Amino acid sequence: MAARVALITGGGSGVGAATARMLADRGCNVAVNYRSRDAGAAEVVAACEAAGVEAFAVQGDVALDADCRAMVAATAERWGRIDTVVCNAGTTQFTALEDMESQNAEDFQRIYAVNTIGPYQMARAAAPFLRKSGAGSIVNVSSIAGRNGNGSSLPYIASKGALNAITQALGRLLGPEIRVNAVLPGLIDTGWFTDGGVRPETWEKLKDGYNRGSALGKFSTPEDVAQSIVWLALDATMNTGELLNVDGGFLLGARVKLSKT
Repeated sequence: MAARVALITGGGSGVGAATARMLADRGCNVAVNYRSRDAGAAEVVAACEAAGVEAFAVQGDVALDADCRAMVAATAERWGRIDTVVCNAGTTQFTALEDMESQNAEDFQRIYAVNTIGPYQMARAAAPFLRKSGAGSIVNVSSIAGRNGNGSSLPYIASKGALNAITQALGRLLGPEIRVNAVLPGLIDTGWFTDGGVRPETWEKLKDGYNRGSALGKFSTPEDVAQSIVWLALDATMNTGELLNVDGGFLLGARVKLSKT
């Protein structure tokens, strides 16, 4: 049997890179999309190949429909099939939510283009190949920000809420041939915040507050999130339209300790 094929957007670092490696460990050939981090994508490709599968890096910006179609075409041309698409590419801006003047229409349009329109464009481009798979699946990487209205910026929050809605709509529209699900991570230990200009001391305070406010008392690693992505992609054959929290129980909240006094 030919190996299953997975295409991962934003696969050069963080959750995307961890997902690529795990899918390779499961025997999938992997196309690793990147927009600008070619060195990171090359490292991920090498790690996948070391696991005994085929892999290649493909450059493209998910905000551009032509790039989405080109990524899909390059992957299908290489292996003749696509079984899984993981829409992990994302962007944000870091602003104080209460400072509404710091966020404008252009910010919403830029962030929506990547976080919401990008996954739709990838689904549309890949759907003909996923239908032929016999086990086609799409996994969108969303955020609990789309559920609790809290996050790095108002455009980011809104884009992830919209992505959740699109996930459910596509789960209905593309079934039964294609399953469409999403993971909703909380805080993840990556360079997302510090690379975005958040000061190290602020990042440490954010992590501490998150741990104290979550039922499991910890935040996620990229591997934690990737594990759930791979499960939805390959194993959860009765799940579609699912919005799976991967947040250490942050939305659930920490246990309230009651005193007898």
